[in-house]
Amino acid sequence: MTKTSRWTTCLALLCATLFAPAPPASAQAAPVATPSPSPGSRDALQQRLRQMVATRARAGLGQVGLYALQLNTLKTIGVDSDLLVSTASVIKLSILYHAMVQIRQGKARWDEPITLHPHQAVGGSGILTFLDAPVTLTLKDVLTLMVIVSDNTATNLAIDRFGIDPVNARLQTLGLENTHLYKKVMVPASEPMPADQPKFGLGKTTPREMAYLMETIGLCHLHQIGTAAHPGDARFAPVDDTDRAVCSVALNMLKNQFYRETIPRYLEAVDSSENGTAIASKTGSLDDVRNDVAIVMGKTGPMILSIFTWDNRDHGWTVDNEAEVAIAKLARAIVQDWSPAGLDGKYLVPGLNLPPSATEPCPPAP
Repeated sequence: MTKTSRWTTCLALLCATLFAPAPPASAQAAPVATPSPSPGSRDALQQRLRQMVATRARAGLGQVGLYALQLNTLKTIGVDSDLLVSTASVIKLSILYHAMVQIRQGKARWDEPITLHPHQAVGGSGILTFLDAPVTLTLKDVLTLMVIVSDNTATNLAIDRFGIDPVNARLQTLGLENTHLYKKVMVPASEPMPADQPKFGLGKTTPREMAYLMETIGLCHLHQIGTAAHPGDARFAPVDDTDRAVCSVALNMLKNQFYRETIPRYLEAVDSSENGTAIASKTGSLDDVRNDVAIVMGKTGPMILSIFTWDNRDHGWTVDNEAEVAIAKLARAIVQDWSPAGLDGKYLVPGLNLPPSATEPCPPAP
């Protein structure tokens, strides 16, 4: 029997919807009662998430946009998933992915030296600002600090190494036309900025596009074929062992994310530092912004959760920040619905334990 790719499955489902025969006129004219969503249905989950988001907005607590998908079942859910949002530090995922491709192509090495010179350190999150410079690290060290503690100085070192334009070109090739890295962190721009940069700050994206970027990292897709026009329709060559070696290093960074008060908050029931984790994530925070994008390995299969909040009333920087708790509640609602038996981290590996025929990203629904 020939295996059916996810692309074929998605296309078949889409065609079945778009080209289903129209019902007869008599049937069209007949009044039909709209049933209430049954518990556990997609509509019920969608309704619940919308209610949670709307209740928060009505209370003046802030706004939410989210997109989630389960890769093996093709389940998707979203609220304002194509709305442009400020990334804060979540945009650092784009730098990580570009670095992964460059390393796989032999244009960079994990062990190449990167030197932090005096006066290069910037404030905000991270630890490099507290070290005596000059200090020499490896590229792996720099990217690890950029991911696990969102180190702003390490991020700027990575940008110096790879450049802003090449990172954005990579995003465009993936079809992520609304995702953009504007500048280095906490450093004045060295060239004219787009008109919308003041609105979004370090970077912009949509919940759907950032979910696809995290999916691409998780599936270890480092060999793109051609250029994608839209999120999710990029094509990739089969993953090999050398790809997996690169992706294993990067995925390990994301699995060791230090900030775990958002998506992981109610999902991790064990000490992940000792037992490993079923969640790989990247957070981003500003005074009125809290974001988290994660791979969550459920017992029913891998899920990608992409949740962004803005205009948040709570500007506090404690673990009980209201927006962070709101993200955690939304994540819990999705994961409990899609994987009620819980999480299992043993398959949080490059490729996410999916067969090769299932590792072609599915195009977004219209």
